[in-house]
Amino acid sequence: MADTKREIERKYEADESGLPDLAGVGGVAAVLDKGVMELDATYYDTADERLAAHSVTLRRRTGGSDEGWHLKLPVAADVRDEIRAPLSDTVPPALAALVRSRVRDAELVPVVRLLSARDVHHLVDADGTLLAEVSEDAVTAERLGGGGATVQWTEIEVEAAEGIGTDILDKVEKRLRKAGVRRSGSSSKLARALAETAPEGKEKGSEAGKGAADVTAGDHVLAYVRAQRDAIVELDPAVRRDEFDSVHQMRVATRRLRSTFRSYRTILDRAVTDPIGEELKWLATELGVDRDREVLTERIATALDALPRTLVAGPVRTRLRTWSKVRRGGSRRRLTGVLDSHRYLTLLDTLDALLADPPLRKTAAKKPAKVIAKAVRKDFAKLSALVERAIDLPPGRDRDLGLHEARKKAKRTRYAAEAATPVLGDPAAALTKAMKSLQKLLGDHQDSVLAREALRELSAVAHAVGESTFTYGVLYGREEQRAAADEAELPGTWAEIKAGASV
Repeated sequence: MADTKREIERKYEADESGLPDLAGVGGVAAVLDKGVMELDATYYDTADERLAAHSVTLRRRTGGSDEGWHLKLPVAADVRDEIRAPLSDTVPPALAALVRSRVRDAELVPVVRLLSARDVHHLVDADGTLLAEVSEDAVTAERLGGGGATVQWTEIEVEAAEGIGTDILDKVEKRLRKAGVRRSGSSSKLARALAETAPEGKEKGSEAGKGAADVTAGDHVLAYVRAQRDAIVELDPAVRRDEFDSVHQMRVATRRLRSTFRSYRTILDRAVTDPIGEELKWLATELGVDRDREVLTERIATALDALPRTLVAGPVRTRLRTWSKVRRGGSRRRLTGVLDSHRYLTLLDTLDALLADPPLRKTAAKKPAKVIAKAVRKDFAKLSALVERAIDLPPGRDRDLGLHEARKKAKRTRYAAEAATPVLGDPAAALTKAMKSLQKLLGDHQDSVLAREALRELSAVAHAVGESTFTYGVLYGREEQRAAADEAELPGTWAEIKAGASV
C-alpha cells in the first residue's frame, strides 16, 4: 500500500564553511546531531524525461528510515506530496498509475543514480518538539544509459516537521543567508543531476510556441487550450487519489477545452476539433457521475436539516443515504478504469498532437483583439436569445429546459470571455464575472429541477414499502419555491448584465 506525506522543504547550495549554528533561530532550543546515513537512490523516468519536465520524481531508495519507492508530485513552491510504497524490484503499480497521464505508453527506465552521505540534524524547541530537519548532503550523481557521466556537489536541505508550517523555514533561511548560504538553482537533486550530466548538444524538448510572446489570435487561443490540457494531466493523480474537488476541477478543464473549440471555430478547424470535443464530452460525462450525485445528495440533505423536526416523518435520512450509496456503487473503480483506458490516453495524445501541429485557419494569423472580441460577442448574442426566450415562456417544463440551455450557453460564454481576457482586458474580465453570476443563478434553478426529480423517486420508493411520503412532499414544495424565486430574479439580473456588457 502507498501512503502520502506532505513535504515542505527548501534546498541550498553548500560550501566549505558547512552548516552555520542554528541554535536560537525561531524558537530552536537545541540542534541534535542524528548522525550520517548512506542513501542509494535510482530515479526512473521515460527516455525523453517526461516526469522531470513536470518536476515529478520517481525513485527507488535504500538506506535511511524510509527506504522504498517514493513518488513526489509538486503542489506549490517548496511543497510536494511524497507518496511512498514498499521496497520492490519493479515500479509499484500504484505509483505507475499516478504518472500514467504523463508517461502514457512509454516505459519507465532508470535514468540517474544518486549516492548521498546525509549528515542529519534535528532542530527542536525547549520541550523537545521537532521543528525541522536539516541535512547536509554530499551527493554523487551518475547518469544511467547515457554515457555514465558523473557529477558531485554538496547541498543543504531544510524540511519543516509535520504540522509546523513555513515560519521556521523563513527564519532558518534568514540565518543561512546571513552566513552566505544561498538557495539552490535546481528544484531537486534529480533536476540538477540531469542538467549537469546531459550529453553535449542535447536540447530539452518543448512545444512550439510555448512561452513565446502571444502576437496572433491563434497564439492566444492555443495558450488557453494548452493551459486546460495541462490541467487535465496534472489533475489526473489527484483524481486517482480522490483528493477534494479534483474531479470537479478536471471536469471544468474538459468543459473549457470543448467550449474553446466551439467558440473559436474561426481560429481552429472544426474538422479536427469536433471529434476531440466529442471525446472531451465523454470524459466530462464519466467524471460527472460522482460529482452530480454528490451535489444533489448534499442539496437534499441540507434542505432536510433545515426542516423543523415536526416536518420530518419516517426514515428520510436513511432512505437518502441508501439511495445515494446504491447509485454510487463501484463508481470509484469505474472512474479509475476510465483513467486507465486506451480511450482516455488516446485523448491525451490527441491533445498533445493538436498543440504540436495546431489546425489553424487563416483567421488565426490575424491580430487578436478584433477576432477574439467578435467570437465572444457571437456567443453572448446566442446566450441573449436563449435567456430572453426562456423568460417569455410560462413556468413549467418548457421553461425549465429553456433555462437549462441558457445555463450551458452562459458557461460557454464565460469560458470564451475568460480566454479573451489577456487580449481584451477589463471588459472581458467583467463579462467573465457576470457570466459566473448568471451561471450560478441558472445552475441553482437546474439543481432544483433535478432535486425535485430525485424527491419524486425517493417518495415512490418510500410509498412502495409503506413509509410516510409527507417529508418528501414538503421538500418538493420548498424546491418549487426556490426555483420560482430564481425565475423571478432572472429578468433583473439579465437586464443588468446586458447593460454592462461592453466586449
